[in-house]
Order: sequence, then C-alpha cells, then structure tokens
Amino acid sequence: MRFEEFYKKECLPALQKDLNYLNPMQVPRLEKVIVSSCLGEATQDSKILDRAGDEVGIITGQRPMVTRAKKSIAVFKLREGMPLGLKVTLRGRRMYEFLSRLINVALPRTRDFRGVSNKGFDGRGNYTLGIREQIIFPEINYDKIDKIRGFNVTIVTTARNDEEGKALLKKIGMPFRI
Repeated sequence: MRFEEFYKKECLPALQKDLNYLNPMQVPRLEKVIVSSCLGEATQDSKILDRAGDEVGIITGQRPMVTRAKKSIAVFKLREGMPLGLKVTLRGRRMYEFLSRLINVALPRTRDFRGVSNKGFDGRGNYTLGIREQIIFPEINYDKIDKIRGFNVTIVTTARNDEEGKALLKKIGMPFRI
C-alpha cells in the first residue's frame, strides 16, 4: 500500500478515534515538508551550492530554491544578497514519497540509530529534524559526493499543540526515542 493511502485510510481515522474528535476535519494533518540546508562555505565557492543543490534535488525529487543573506555581516565576510543556502518545499505526492523514504529507508540506515529526538517540536505541532549526512539516502551515489553535508527537515502539520503533532507523527511511523 502506498504511503499516502496508508496515511489517509488508516492513520487519520485512527487518530480521530485516539484524540476523541467527532468531526474528521478536526484531526491534525500533514501540510508540507521543508528541506533546507545552510552552506556557509558557499560564500567562498559558488560551485558548492550547485553540487549541494543537485544532491538535495535527487533526494527530494524537486529542484531547490537558493536562499540569500538578508543582512551584511562583516565578521563572516557576508554581504546582503549573497547565496547562502538551499530550500525545498514539498507538498502533495512528493511530500508523501519523501516522508516514506525518510521514515522507512533513510533513518534506519543512520549509524547507531536509536530513534529521533522528542525535543524537535516548536510548540505548535511542527517538527524539525536535523540530518547530518546526505548519504543515508540510497539515491545518493557515495562515489560522486565531494563532502558530507547535512540538512534540516521540517514537517509542518495543522496540529494545535505538540501532543497532537507527536501523535500524528507516531501514527505515520516516525521512530521516536523512548
């Protein structure tokens, strides 16, 4: 069964029952997934941004947007408008495919994996997870990477609080630490 069908046919009705909601529209849902990476060394070499963009594009299935510096900071040799990082916003089918690969394939491949932290919630039911190595995704060819890079994955939900958000993520299979 595809992840999207599993989410809509099994997770949402079970979550409605667990949270004691009468109306199915009250149940928290997945809204979007944001994959972002800040590359400080990109100020020195612009090709780093291209290589990292290709890797993020392979992982997410969507070309990333370049984020630029909002302020000039002399200490970091940073000027306003300089390219600094990458960001991809996933919705719909691509979001479900990415989450499926993240939960079922990539996270279990992490070295010494004991589950994800419970502390990544923001108070509004959204969860942010830091990934240290892009090589945990099987799409990345280990021989073609020049440097190990990490990125952040933010899962945005319609949950009102962290408890609802955590219940939603547990239902879809996010492996939290005990």
